Parts: sequence; structure tokens; C-alpha cells
Amino acid sequence: MKRALIRRSRLRRSESGVTMILVAICMVAIIAMAALSIDVVTLYLARMEAQRTADVAALAAARVISISGITGDPNNTTGYWSQICGGTTGVATLAAQAAAAQTVGNATPTPVTVTYSAGGTSNASCVGLPAAFGVNPMVTVQVTRSNLPTFFSHMWGNTGNTTSATATAEAFNPSYSGNGGNSGPTGVIIPVQPRCVKPWIVPNQDPLNPPPSGANYCNDSGGPGACRPIVDRGTGQIQNPGISLNGSSSNGVIGETFWLGADCTHTGANCNLRTGSNQPQANYPGNGYLIGPPNLLYVPGQAPTSVAALPSCSLGGSAFEQAVAGCDESTAYQCGVANQNTVDLSAPNPATQFGDVATGVQCLIHEGTLDTIDGGQDTITVSSFPFQMLAGSSNPLVTGGGLSSGTQISASNSIVSVPIYDSAANINTSGTSSVTIVGFLQVFINQVDSYDNVQVTVLNVSGCGNGTNTTGTAVTGSSPVPIRLITQ
Repeated sequence: MKRALIRRSRLRRSESGVTMILVAICMVAIIAMAALSIDVVTLYLARMEAQRTADVAALAAARVISISGITGDPNNTTGYWSQICGGTTGVATLAAQAAAAQTVGNATPTPVTVTYSAGGTSNASCVGLPAAFGVNPMVTVQVTRSNLPTFFSHMWGNTGNTTSATATAEAFNPSYSGNGGNSGPTGVIIPVQPRCVKPWIVPNQDPLNPPPSGANYCNDSGGPGACRPIVDRGTGQIQNPGISLNGSSSNGVIGETFWLGADCTHTGANCNLRTGSNQPQANYPGNGYLIGPPNLLYVPGQAPTSVAALPSCSLGGSAFEQAVAGCDESTAYQCGVANQNTVDLSAPNPATQFGDVATGVQCLIHEGTLDTIDGGQDTITVSSFPFQMLAGSSNPLVTGGGLSSGTQISASNSIVSVPIYDSAANINTSGTSSVTIVGFLQVFINQVDSYDNVQVTVLNVSGCGNGTNTTGTAVTGSSPVPIRLITQ
């Protein structure tokens, strides 16, 4: 018994210190795992940042494509695609790179790779891509972050980590969606439903197509004939595709400059149609209150029940004025659906001197003095392509600091969307009428005068028919050529 106790005691003495060795081994493993987890988290955060950068860059490029008007020239007949996405010097590529640099500040990711695609074909330049690119252009941005710092993994010979992220965004013009393209099956038109549409419902007539003959415009006596449609009523296709300079229609509808005027007599509380008919038209003769050709008459849409983003200068105005100056949240203008929207001739007359439109537009675009192209509002240069928007002296970013007057800008309150209705159908000469929206004009407001005439330049056109063809689910967005991320 005594010998057994002595033997056990000797065994215990021989095992002393084993626990400490095991703890030390475990501590090394735990510290190594903790160190590795720090590096993994660092890499994960860098991956998230790279993804966010890629998303922002892809959307920036898609927005440039959307607002440029090249989707209004789906066959690149004017050759202007290269100005927007023609490789490293294209403004869409430059916009993606600038957005990426701003997103990460001084830690500029390298490289930022931009590619364009349509119909299963892709390259670094949209030049040479099929016509589907003019319908549903897609841009892919890949952002790579190299030589990311490591805290502990360099102990095992890892001197730097690399991560990358990819995002694809699209700009979608529904005008040719029924032809297939990238948007859907042939024969199915994909409509759009933009937000914050202005309540100026214009007829489907292009006041500059066919081009004027001297001083005589289409629909004029002695002119080149009847004005042609802006979009096809059935298919929504743009009828005068292409991009023109100097406000003309020499090469297409994009870039045309004309006046929007109310088809309402100057006097009276309600809108009494000045045309004397139930079909507003293009190029109605001027009469002291309405500026003469080229013009496109509109009828007032239904006044909204909810308006957002309303500037303080229009807080006390009527509902119609507020819809002009702010964002009409309650009225959904959707094309391709029969009798979806309403014309309201009982609304306050928008053609009175210093009326709702003049006051609302003046507030919206910060035009200090009516009847002038240089009243402090933003301006656009259309003598060359791409068109350039310049900040006016009354632009909030100028008056609030940080931006100089005359600086080139990529966004402006002067850019608005206007619905086009199926003017082959008559409207009532008083009260309300249901109308079918067949497309949208995206225009830049140059100025407004004291009689509610608004001079605009066409930036883009989208059409989706009058519902006689099969229509799919509407694509929503802030523009009639909406942009969205489609892959990450």
C-alpha cells in the first residue's frame, strides 16, 4: 500500500507543467485565429466598400447615357454614341471614374474598368454594339482594390490583399421594346411610369417634323404639311429618331427647341380651348399671349392631392402651381394603358398673365426675371454634342456656396418630364376627359414668360403605345428613360 502511494506521487510529479504547456499551445491558436479574423473583417469591409463604389459608378454612367439622348438615336445615325461611351474619353466612362473617386476619397480604387453591352456583345466602347444598345444600354463597372493593409497575415508571408466588385446598371427606353432588344420578348411593349411628371399633357405632334419651309412650319398654311407624330400610337417607336443641334430638327427629335403653350384662352377662370376644337395641336398662331411657331399646345392635367419637394417660393400657390414647382406624388402617369389619366379643363386657367405655370416654373428653375433666357436659371448649350448644362447664378448650389455660376453640371431642376397623349382621340371641350398616355418628353426648360409660355429643349423621348399591343409590367423611375442596377 505504501509503495503504491509512492508510485502515484512520482507519476503526479512527472506530469506537473503539462497543463501550462497545453494552455500556451491553445493561446497561440486563439491569438492566431483572432489575428486572422481581424484581417478577414478588414478584407470584408474593403469588399463592401468596393461594391458600393461599383454601384455608384455604374449608376453615374447609366445616368449620363439616359440624359444624353442617345437612346433617341437607336441606330446611331448621327454617330454621337462615341461622344458618350466611346472608350476612355467618353463622358459616361469619365462619369463612372469620377463617381468612383469621390466615393472612396483619397483611396482611389485602381483600376476602374468600364464596359458596355447589348444583345450579348460587350466592349469598352459602345461603338460597334448592336442597335439594342440604343434601346436598353447597359454599363458594367468593375472596381479593384489592391495592396490592402494586413495586420497579422503578413507574418505568414502574405504582404497584401486584393478584392474586387462588379455592378451593372441599365438605362431603359421603352420606345423599341416591342422589337425585342434586351428588354423582353418580341411584341411585348414594356411601359414606363416616371415620377414627378409635370401636368402639361401635350398632343402627339412634333412641331418641327417635317422641318419648316422658311418661316412656315408644319400645320401652318403654306407650310410643309401636317405635323408628324412624336411616337407611333401602336408601337411607341420614335418617329423622328436622331440628335439635332442648335434647336433644329435637322437630324432628329433630340435637341429640338420650341415653346409649350396652354391651349386655353387668356381670359376666364377655367381653360377654354383656344383652338376651337377638341384636339390641341402644334404650331397654333401666336396672338400676343401665345408665342407663335414653333409651339406645342398642352391641356392641363388633373391637379394633385399630394406634392413633395415643394420650394418655399410656391408654398401659397394653387395645387396646379405646386405640381409645376414641386413633385406631384399622387398622380401616376403611365403610358400604354388606355384612359389611365385625366385632362381637367375646369382646373385654374394656366394661361393667365403671371398665372400658375409662370409662377410655378419661375420658382422651379430659379428664374429671377421672366421673359429672359439669362434670368439666373440654369442654361443648356445645344450648338455641339454632348449638350452641356451650366449652373445659373440663382442655382441653389451657387447661392449656397461650393459651385460657381457657369460651371458644367449633370443635374438640374430645369429637367422635367411631360406626358404625350393619344391626340387621335378627342377630349371634351370642358370639364374632365380620360386620355391615354402614349409616351413622354424629357425636356430642359430654358425660360418661361409672363403668359405661361415655356421654352424647352428635348433631351429624350420615350414611347410605349396606346395599349393596342401587349404591354408588360411598367418600369418606374425618376425619368422616362429610367436607370437601375440590375446585377451586383
